[in-house]
Amino acid sequence: MNKTYITGTGVWTPPHVITNEELVASFNEYVRRYNERNHAAIEAGDVVALLPSSVEFIEKASGIKQRYVIDKAGVLDPDRMYPHIPERSNDQISIMAEIGALAGKQALEAAGRDAAEVDLVIAACANFQRPYPAIAIEIQDTLGCGGYGYDMNVACSAGTFGIEQAANAVRSGQARCALVIGPEICSGHLEWRDRDCHFIFGDVATAVVVEAEPSGRQKHLWEILGSRAATSFSNNIRNNSGFLDRCEEGGRRDARDKLFVQEGRKVFKEVCPMAATHISDHLAQHGLKPTDVQRFWLHQANLSMNQFISRRLLGRDATPEEAPVILDKYANTASAGSIIAFHQNQADLPSGATGIMCSFGAGYSIGSHVLRRA
Repeated sequence: MNKTYITGTGVWTPPHVITNEELVASFNEYVRRYNERNHAAIEAGDVVALLPSSVEFIEKASGIKQRYVIDKAGVLDPDRMYPHIPERSNDQISIMAEIGALAGKQALEAAGRDAAEVDLVIAACANFQRPYPAIAIEIQDTLGCGGYGYDMNVACSAGTFGIEQAANAVRSGQARCALVIGPEICSGHLEWRDRDCHFIFGDVATAVVVEAEPSGRQKHLWEILGSRAATSFSNNIRNNSGFLDRCEEGGRRDARDKLFVQEGRKVFKEVCPMAATHISDHLAQHGLKPTDVQRFWLHQANLSMNQFISRRLLGRDATPEEAPVILDKYANTASAGSIIAFHQNQADLPSGATGIMCSFGAGYSIGSHVLRRA
């Protein structure tokens, strides 16, 4: 079996930023209009009045201070409250393939590889804009990669699961150089009119190059010592949108459960211990303890979740260097979060340093990779 390495990463960041202050102003104006429009029904007890949001509430609940989005105007329009992303004709590149290819070019440059040297493309993210043809195959065609490609969805763990599949293909010799793309347009599946979650998500695209024989021109080189994946069914994070929506009687295509919904407190209570145990057990498989790890690149969903997990592992609060946080700027970017954290916080580690990348989310699903700086 071949050794496998991460030889390059890339992150495409949208041009638009929405601060918490901007988001709250828009949301509260929507609330004001809704309550005014439904004043009589609210007074009669037939409709529940909406509550305003606040910057303090958002930052205390999540640690998020801003987010990047593909479209800002649509999200902040109180009469719309979702992004405006025009549908493209079939002879144009799709938006997900476009941003994925941009991240892919960055990763290939960092790895010192040409696109033609890639023989596997995996698009791994929380939501796809269409069932087929695969976004991965469209990216493969756009970049000029060889081999084959496919899409995979394991919600917020899609990125780490995608890296595992790429590493397995490289280890077995089925592929020589794999490109894992994570185009996350989370603004499209978020209910921006829901106070409990309107601040959670942002948009981004990531890319990771996995290969057995590095080019020698790569900027950074990390050996994948081992990968571990686990799933356990839960309804606490769910999105019921799908191709069967049109077959349902009663016109529920715009129902609340057709967008992201979660039972946040249950998720925190159940997933955090699972993730900590998963990481500890994975490290033990390689003769390592959490205290042997120099860097934890954790899923970036909620600051309290990351603090809980690192505290459970280390027996103390992790330093910002040990468990870097990017969600304050990017918000929750689904499967991309741990990869962004890795991309932005690994260049300072010396040869021989050990780190672990871990993501967790709907399913429940947890994926991790133990990495060592070569």
